[in-house]
Amino acid sequence: MGVTKTDHFTERQNSIANIAKALGHPARIAIIEYLLKVNTCICSDIVEELPLAQSTVSQHLKELKNAGLIKGNIEGTSICYCIDEKTFGVLKNYFGEIILSINNQKCC
Repeated sequence: MGVTKTDHFTERQNSIANIAKALGHPARIAIIEYLLKVNTCICSDIVEELPLAQSTVSQHLKELKNAGLIKGNIEGTSICYCIDEKTFGVLKNYFGEIILSINNQKCC
């Protein structure tokens, strides 16, 4: 099997890119912001918050979960979601390094 383009980049670069891709839709940003606002695991409330069909919301939740941005716990027949602090810590460190680098550079 041939080499994919992602094989030319580090694991960290691919990981950050996958996270950024998951954040690349306004509905997913809205979901993250809602989870931060309610500060608890929620199940069906997300569908009521967004102007999207339940199946569309489920797809966005799946993408966020696959990227590690949210966690889902099964409670009865529902999955309750909350923020995954670990992945946001990775983003914080990554962007913190960028800011430090920018602050230490002389711009043209």
